[in-house]
Order: sequence, then C-alpha cells, then structure tokens
Amino acid sequence: MTIDWANFTPLTALIGGCLIGLAAMMLMAVNGRIMGVSGILAGLILREKLPQDKNPESSDTSWRWQFVAGVVAGPLLVLVVTGAPIQITPVAGGWMLPVAGFLVGFGAAFGSGCTSGHGICGLARRSPRALIAVCSFMATGVLTVFVLGM
Repeated sequence: MTIDWANFTPLTALIGGCLIGLAAMMLMAVNGRIMGVSGILAGLILREKLPQDKNPESSDTSWRWQFVAGVVAGPLLVLVVTGAPIQITPVAGGWMLPVAGFLVGFGAAFGSGCTSGHGICGLARRSPRALIAVCSFMATGVLTVFVLGM
C-alpha cells in the first residue's frame, strides 16, 4: 500500500484536525466531558448515568444526540456546499466487516475508550493509560496490515 501523493491534501487535513481539536476542547470546556465517540454512544444506548456525572438527577442525553447529529450532518453539509460526492472506499467486506466491527467494539469496551477518546483527549491530558491505549491501537493496526498484506 502506498500513499497517493498526487491527491494528498495537507491543508484540508490540517483544517479537519484543528476542527476536531476545537470540538474536543469546547466539549470539555462547556460540558466537562471527554470527546470519545464510544462513550458518547454508550451514554445514549445504555441510558444510564455515567460515573463522571456531576448532577445525578439530570439527564445528559441532549448534548450526546447533538454530537451524533453533527457527525451525521457534517459530511452531508460538505456534499451540499461542494456538490462533490462523498467518496468511500471500503477496506473490508463479507465476513471480515462484522468481525472487524466486533473486535473494534470489544477493544473500545476493554480499553475503556476508543481512539478518539484516548488519542485526542487522553494524550492531550497526558494520561499514561491513554498513551498505552494509543500505542496498542497503532501496534495492532500495523500488525494487521502486515498480516493481511494490504
């Protein structure tokens, strides 16, 4: 697998990274929450109070639904503004897709968070647990590409 340098867009990647960082910072500043997608979705699916809730009497599903709506609306907004279709190239299919999804979900549950929570927010907070998690994610990804020969 090689990098397609002809279509590499560092400016859009930089802008996207800055927007993700800004969103993580704003969620922490406004709600005191870590922007980890698995935790946000778990709070919606499980509908139970998470241990870090400051006020156990209040429900915190509103901001979670707003976050999910933003994740869905973002690409649609780009489609409407630019008119360019969203290009998706699946890297897995058939039996491999549900197995990979299960393994990612298991890893997020086992590691108490996903790549967004540990990689973006955990590393920024200098969490040793997040550093171990990110190193594990990266090593597993490298090993998987090596074994599957993609």
